[in-house]
Amino acid sequence: MLDPADLPTPAMREDLRLSEVAAGANGEPGWVIHDTVVNRFYRIGWLEFECLLRWERTPRQICQDIAAQTPLRPEPEQVLGLRQFLEQHQLLRPDAAAVARLQARSEGNQWLTWNWWLHHYLFFRVPLLHPQTHLQKLAGALGWLFHPFTAWLVILLSTLGVILVLQQWDTFTHAVVESFSTEGLLSFALALILAKTLHELGHALVATRLGLRVAHMGIAFVVLWPMLYTDTGESWKLRSSRQRLAIASAGILTELAIAGLATLGWALSEPGVLRNALLYLATTSWILSLALNASPFMRFDGYFILSDLLDFPNLHERSSALARTTLRRNLLGLDEPWPEPFAPSQRRLLVAFAIITWLYRLVLFLGIAVAVYLMFFKLLGIFLFIVEISWFVVLPVWRELKHWWAARERVPGRRKHLFWALLALVLLLLAIPWRSQVHGDGVARAEQQLRVFSPYPAQLQTLRPSGPVRSGDSLVVLDEPDISARMLGNQASLDSYQARLKGLLADPRGLAQQNATLQRLDVESQEIRAARSEMARLSLRAPFAGVWRDVNPDWQPGQWVGSREALGVLVDPRHWQVDAYVEQDQVHRLATGSPVRFYPVGRPQPISGKVIAIGSTRVNQLSHPMLASRYGGPITTAGHGDGMTPTESLFHVLVQLDDAPVGLQETRGRVQIEGARRSLLGEGLTYTLAILLRESGF
Repeated sequence: MLDPADLPTPAMREDLRLSEVAAGANGEPGWVIHDTVVNRFYRIGWLEFECLLRWERTPRQICQDIAAQTPLRPEPEQVLGLRQFLEQHQLLRPDAAAVARLQARSEGNQWLTWNWWLHHYLFFRVPLLHPQTHLQKLAGALGWLFHPFTAWLVILLSTLGVILVLQQWDTFTHAVVESFSTEGLLSFALALILAKTLHELGHALVATRLGLRVAHMGIAFVVLWPMLYTDTGESWKLRSSRQRLAIASAGILTELAIAGLATLGWALSEPGVLRNALLYLATTSWILSLALNASPFMRFDGYFILSDLLDFPNLHERSSALARTTLRRNLLGLDEPWPEPFAPSQRRLLVAFAIITWLYRLVLFLGIAVAVYLMFFKLLGIFLFIVEISWFVVLPVWRELKHWWAARERVPGRRKHLFWALLALVLLLLAIPWRSQVHGDGVARAEQQLRVFSPYPAQLQTLRPSGPVRSGDSLVVLDEPDISARMLGNQASLDSYQARLKGLLADPRGLAQQNATLQRLDVESQEIRAARSEMARLSLRAPFAGVWRDVNPDWQPGQWVGSREALGVLVDPRHWQVDAYVEQDQVHRLATGSPVRFYPVGRPQPISGKVIAIGSTRVNQLSHPMLASRYGGPITTAGHGDGMTPTESLFHVLVQLDDAPVGLQETRGRVQIEGARRSLLGEGLTYTLAILLRESGF
């Protein structure tokens, strides 16, 4: 059997174009292969270019010729690797067997295969426009947009808009919060479509001005999520990295300009429809430009901008290859060659970038998987969730583990023992039940505290100043003139009826009116007693010893106070408790008497205590507004008006503190409760099984 290195390489397609591009950062010349059928570009280096110049010979002859005429010393395996690359991307002229395979593939029902559905579910494009003619006209008409004066003017106006919005920041944030409604979300969607359309138009116009052809524009579906796209693949024809950078950054710059001008428009416009529209446009443009498009960890604009700034094509692939090799060399001790020669400092930066990219994508793909699960009905959602996790998370890890397993014989024995020891240590740490703390949020308050209110609107007579009081001491004395006047009238009537009764008793003819007069005497006596009882309610006394506080110093005698306005708070400073709220899946680990540490906000020193009561049902309403998210608290709540219903399942835990907080005031903080010990592995398995059981019903 002939050696593949002695077989001629197949011819390349005649419709391919080879163009020279800018040299790399290390000075190596570069070229791109342009596949005109699908408008794709493949960058190659000096060795690949020399191989293509001598193509259709045997790999051994190509290597010998290159070694004789250039400083390069290639091996036949490198030429065979280039051939495999060209075959994989269908850049070689197909022979009869390849034509038959392509014909069978085109005539077959590939859409019936799972592989077709998987790839088209994960990503596919729908070209909608071939805009080259219109773009050339539009680029000529909008030439003034690319003048430096326009750029400086937009920067100045945007800066002015940001300054004006900062001066009315509360109004701006309140408007953003109020916009989260059904109508507001629809408006955000329309603003998003407008901003993204102008974003893609910015890419297309800059590419057109640089003499490139924009083949098509349309919608790309990434995991069924629609995204506008512009085909600027011809940017690889440009020899200048600054020109490629201009195309890559055009979209973000367009959105930033829209955001800045919309911000200025919102600050200058009056409340109404126009101001709301500018708000939607400004917020969507700022968020998408800074939070999404600027990220270099996905293949968005930020990635291409970073690649062009560094003049480092295929940044993700090359840094990931370096990171994998670093793991194999450092973790397994494999003496694998580096994919590319870099200085140690540059290599460390690329490896760090790759690891951050992996972590970023892990979080993002998990979020996408959960979102896909929630978007569809349960059976389809579970299937798509498994597809997402398998394709984006499990499959890359599985490929790397397969490589580790295939290279296990080359791993040094000492490194094997160290690897298995580390793995056993990790599993042991996960399995040991060392985790015992349960965390929650709570408010420290006095066990006995009384907010003093007037029983009804009354006139202030005396108000005790803040300070310690004893049980029975007077706190507030009020007066209600109507009650006093009514009581005086009742007393005068009582005296009159008593005098009349004496006269009736002395007059024999008055016996007939005696019973009626006695009844009137009883009525007046009852009204006097009722008035005195109401007057007694206006003298408020301390039911227990404590500290009288939170008294308004501006109140003066003679001032009227209402029944809903607190006159002060009486606090027993000796005994304090915490109303804590713990998640539902953690409350079963608690028991009465469990030690507690309460960390007040802004205080590094905790206050010790113990659990004295645990709620048996979930909390329907928060008792303390300071814990609610709408008032800056840590617990997310729902409900309108005064309702504060937690969105998560929380249970109330009552804690008795050993000491009082500093300042003897109600204080928000975090609680740390010692619960039943659990291992991370057991807790993870329990959580996973709970989810499976919960989602198993259809």
